[in-house]
Amino acid sequence: MSGGLKITLRAGERIFVNGGVLKVDRKVSIELMNDVIFLLEQHVMKPEDTTTPLRQLYFMIQMMLMDPSLHMKARTMAKESVANLLASIRDGKILQGLMEASDLLDGDRPFEALKKVRALLPLEVANTEPQEFSKEVA
Repeated sequence: MSGGLKITLRAGERIFVNGGVLKVDRKVSIELMNDVIFLLEQHVMKPEDTTTPLRQLYFMIQMMLMDPSLHMKARTMAKESVANLLASIRDGKILQGLMEASDLLDGDRPFEALKKVRALLPLEVANTEPQEFSKEVA
């Protein structure tokens, strides 16, 4: 990371950095001066929100970033999940995104894989919404 990355946090907001959690008590700007793995609180999914297959995959990848001691176990679970999803999903855009996420996981780039899966979440919702069927009058 050249020149650092400046992040502004609001009072009470948390940031997860290299497996650690920082909570600020007032509005603050921090500058990350070297390469670190971080997640902003608004990108952290809670276990109770893992209600769809892609949300479950997101959570697995998230655990790779948040808890370094679980990195390899979560990576293995995420790779298995991707393989299962590739076999069951028919939407071309989701399939393409999953293949890209899989490649990123193979390259041990979980942050980029997490972003890729996050971008797929709206597509999953669109594919699972009930379809309206027209009623034919006989």
